[in-house]
Amino acid sequence: AALPKAVGVGHTNRRTMPLAGVAHNPWYFWDGRRDSLWAQALTPLENPLEQAGNRAAFAHYIKKRFGERYERIFGPLPDLSTVPANASPLGSDAEKAVWNAMPASQQDDVNRVYANIGKAIAAFERSIEPEETRFDRFAIDLATGAKPEGDAAFSPEEILGLKLFIGKANCVTCHNGPRLTDNAFHNTGVPPVDGLPPDRGRVDAVAQVEADPFNCLGKFRDGDESACRELRFMVKDGPQITHAYKTPSLRGAADRPPYMHAGQFSTLDEVVAHYSKAPPGVEGVSEVHPLDLSDRERAALVAFLKTLSD
Repeated sequence: AALPKAVGVGHTNRRTMPLAGVAHNPWYFWDGRRDSLWAQALTPLENPLEQAGNRAAFAHYIKKRFGERYERIFGPLPDLSTVPANASPLGSDAEKAVWNAMPASQQDDVNRVYANIGKAIAAFERSIEPEETRFDRFAIDLATGAKPEGDAAFSPEEILGLKLFIGKANCVTCHNGPRLTDNAFHNTGVPPVDGLPPDRGRVDAVAQVEADPFNCLGKFRDGDESACRELRFMVKDGPQITHAYKTPSLRGAADRPPYMHAGQFSTLDEVVAHYSKAPPGVEGVSEVHPLDLSDRERAALVAFLKTLSD
């Protein structure tokens, strides 16, 4: 839905990102505070503004509703008979107190079931891939030496927009590869939203991903530490990650207004205008510089961006 920010039990402070192709990300959420698809899937379940649940209750629910199927996939469920009905290290004060009173072995049992919930959700999310777009058909024809025809044939305005995208406007620096994202974090001078709490982006997420018990270096991972290069070598501080946010995939962007991490811009025209003017950021160092695009160039760039949808 074209909502500027996500709505669950309450209203969150950021926009929801699309799921198509999400399995290919090295980091999750706009600030990268989770480092795997399954760890990301767990986070909304306990967020008081999203699902507002707690992990002990989820473990009991799995045993009651899906116990047999769970055990076919993940092996025997632990004994949950003495696990409190509601407990979580991230919940209400009462839920935290109950969690802290639980033996460490019991906490581990609940966390193991909880981690597997995330892995099951992630397995489904991996099946969601982007659809073929007009741009894909255009690019395939060019790559195979065929003349683009039908909806694969670009108009002169769309051709100009593509040339700007990879040339003067330099969009391709960050929006590259099959998903049109470099999967990195950038400060592009996007303004904050009045009324929302301070949001410093990636710089505040580093401590969160390091502390997450479900991160790649934690005991619930699959495989060994050789898969954890991003977490081991991530940039941890500095102006380059202050007010920096993940480059979103541009696939289907025309169908997903508004734009930026908190829905600051209502249309693609506003997005292109922002990059054309390149105002300074509120903190840190913005990486973008004024493009001074003409009205015709801005319109052409928007026309090309619309070819990235089906």
